[in-house]
Amino acid sequence: MINRTSILTTLLSLNVSLFAGGAIAASDTSVVQKVIDVHKSPTCGCCTGWVEHMKENGYKTLLHHASNLTELKNRSGVPANARSCHTAISKEGFIFEGHIPAKFVTQFLANPPEGALGLIVPAMPIGSPGMEYNNQFMSYSVLLLNDDGSVSPYAEINQPEDQY
Repeated sequence: MINRTSILTTLLSLNVSLFAGGAIAASDTSVVQKVIDVHKSPTCGCCTGWVEHMKENGYKTLLHHASNLTELKNRSGVPANARSCHTAISKEGFIFEGHIPAKFVTQFLANPPEGALGLIVPAMPIGSPGMEYNNQFMSYSVLLLNDDGSVSPYAEINQPEDQY
């Protein structure tokens, strides 16, 4: 079983600084609550698109170009068959894998389900935040990542409007 404490310990053992790149005043809780660390390849354009989506929705994103994203995902408990191109981690240690719409990250952080590690959007669905292409869209699922390593449904995105 993986928990948020072990994820934070893992990140520290990988020499990942959770809040590298700038201090945030502890008195401004609205800002602190909306900070996420994003681990991605330095050349991935769709990850950059997702980061912009998060910024547009009030998140401060701290970028990390991990030398071994697979190791980070393994140690964070992201199932191999549900991975995407980037992994974001909240200050509380929750995992957000892939092109998750900001509204679901916000909803999750406001009321994390018992036994949850985070949310996942497997692969890279066309039309999801950061994966926009020629006004095309494919339905996709947002999955709940549970601390026992399983995933379960969290939200269904059947049309572009469902993302916002």
